[in-house]
Amino acid sequence: MSDTPSATAELTLPKDLAAEKGMVNVQIDGVWHQFPKGMRMIEACRSAGTIVPHYCYHPKLSAPGNCRMCLVQMGMPPRPAPGQEPKRDEYGYEPIGWMPRAVIACANTISENMGIRTTGELVEKCREGTMEFLLINHPLDCPICDQAGECRLQEHSVEHGRGASRFVDIKVKKPKNVDIGPRIRLDNERCILCSRCIRFMDEVAGDPVLGFTQRGTHTTLTVHPDRLLDSNYSLNTADICPVGALTSNDFRFQMRVWFLKETPTIDVNCGTGTNITVWTRNNTIHRITPRQNDAVNSCWMPDSHRLNFHYIDGEARFNQPLVKNGVLHDPIEWSDALNRAAEKLKPLAPGQIAILASGRMTNEELHLTRKLAETLGTSLVSLVPRFAECDGMLIAADRNPNTTGAKLVLGTEDPFAKLDAIRDGVRDGSIKALLVFGEDIITDAGFHFSDLAKLDYLLQTHILANPTALASHLVLPGAAFAEKRGSMVNLTGRIQRLNRAIEPPDQARDDWEILRDIIATVSGEKSDLHAIEDVFKSLAGSISALEGLTLSKIGHQGLSVTETGYQVPLLEKERQRKL
Repeated sequence: MSDTPSATAELTLPKDLAAEKGMVNVQIDGVWHQFPKGMRMIEACRSAGTIVPHYCYHPKLSAPGNCRMCLVQMGMPPRPAPGQEPKRDEYGYEPIGWMPRAVIACANTISENMGIRTTGELVEKCREGTMEFLLINHPLDCPICDQAGECRLQEHSVEHGRGASRFVDIKVKKPKNVDIGPRIRLDNERCILCSRCIRFMDEVAGDPVLGFTQRGTHTTLTVHPDRLLDSNYSLNTADICPVGALTSNDFRFQMRVWFLKETPTIDVNCGTGTNITVWTRNNTIHRITPRQNDAVNSCWMPDSHRLNFHYIDGEARFNQPLVKNGVLHDPIEWSDALNRAAEKLKPLAPGQIAILASGRMTNEELHLTRKLAETLGTSLVSLVPRFAECDGMLIAADRNPNTTGAKLVLGTEDPFAKLDAIRDGVRDGSIKALLVFGEDIITDAGFHFSDLAKLDYLLQTHILANPTALASHLVLPGAAFAEKRGSMVNLTGRIQRLNRAIEPPDQARDDWEILRDIIATVSGEKSDLHAIEDVFKSLAGSISALEGLTLSKIGHQGLSVTETGYQVPLLEKERQRKL
């Protein structure tokens, strides 16, 4: 392998100017690159497009160098004899002298004129040896292992394993199916002692309950005495476990991962807007996992948020429009439902109609809510506040995912300001009709059945049976967060995109379509909004912060569109650890 830059060099700055910019020149597999000084070897290789196999290393955790799988060959220019100048080639690089032994790439950093080889006989033999040691006591249960299909040990054994074991003694048996917490299981037979879970609970979750016990080949992972792995971030350990040692009770043995479709979207349980992947098959969600976004949630998410999806296909789900008939509700066709709503709303004066929207609605839905208010002539529009205690990590005090977006779309700094006035208007009879979108106002907004009984007309859109629906004259079935497309703005001012992972059930409709059709029926004018992109275009044309954007331009990582001053606590802690 040549040690000179040749025609394949990928320098972005002149060699002599790299140091002034805090960069160093590093040769990786014969090609010169420039990286920030102090970068770990494994990250430099990744940036150059070469993935170094590894188990214990994780970019968000400390690097203990446990597994020794990331071995590479390192080289540096030989030290010149006293009084002699170092030799340099025509490009200004000193010849590299290669070390006769491998070094770990996870814990070593790069320096000027360093060489790294990720292939070659030395490296490949070292990796084969490491894999052989890791598999000495590992059970051969891939066909029944819940990690099959996304197991690093399985993947690397194909590329770097020997193909046959020379170990003839009986394997050491370790505990199986150990209940170490309410949401997670441990299979110590499969553990390769990478310590990722230990470091995550210590360094990120701040709850160091995991550790190793015993010594040598009998070392096992365990929880500390009289403790459980019950942190609200415990399932992140299953995400980062490279083998099948830690598995989620909720997803365990439910579905093979290669059957599942992955949809990138965002969490809607609070204002952080954690980036997630929804895993689905046959229009059913099987699990939710965090998706890396260093500007929002790093690589993590709370257990309470990831497990809050089973209601979507629960028995309480609305799947067709319902009209009140006495004390019960009967099914009704969509066209009849919309016409009945228009007949009830048209005769009323603007001041007799109020709208309660939701901070869980997308920007597009809030935009159409504003259009509906303008069509009806009412200024009585409010969101329902939803606040609780911040957990100091990823769960924000504002449990509405789109409060910031509502401020932009509705043009107000306090989208909850008129809630009290609407409640008082319902109670004193001045408000005759109330339109409730995506909220259960009896449970969450301080209304009572006796208050709603005073209304001449109550319309609600929702996805689940709830107390407000019992009092509603018309109930329209909407779509859950995983069944719709659109955008939201999180507490830091970052616009992010919801993507549809599954289809709404039966006759349920996307909420923006319901709002569009109500506006068209009330106004008597045909709508020109045929797709969610049309709604976003109308939205972006009315808000300067969104000017020039489209849903596709938002991308999977989102874009910052406004400054709020809010900082995600977990990201702040992560930055402090790096200082």
